[in-house]
Amino acid sequence: MAKISVERAHSLGKEAAREKAEKLAAKLKDQYGLEPQWSGDTLNLKRSGVKGEVHVADDSIKVDVELGLMMSAMSGMIKAEIEKALDKALA
Repeated sequence: MAKISVERAHSLGKEAAREKAEKLAAKLKDQYGLEPQWSGDTLNLKRSGVKGEVHVADDSIKVDVELGLMMSAMSGMIKAEIEKALDKALA
């Protein structure tokens, strides 16, 4: 099982960052079938073989993803996609 963790600082404030996380989650749902669900300031993402969380704070967003055995081989590509999407969302 592979674990991916990506964190980015921002100066948007928590509400604006939540909106950005919401847009990111919609993109991940469309591309990868991840189902988003909020729990406080954490956006949980799940699908078969993938489990993730987007933690939204006042000054940062952190994405943690656990990949199942079948998806682990693509962890490098998936991490690069997360970094790119997060950087774009926070731009």
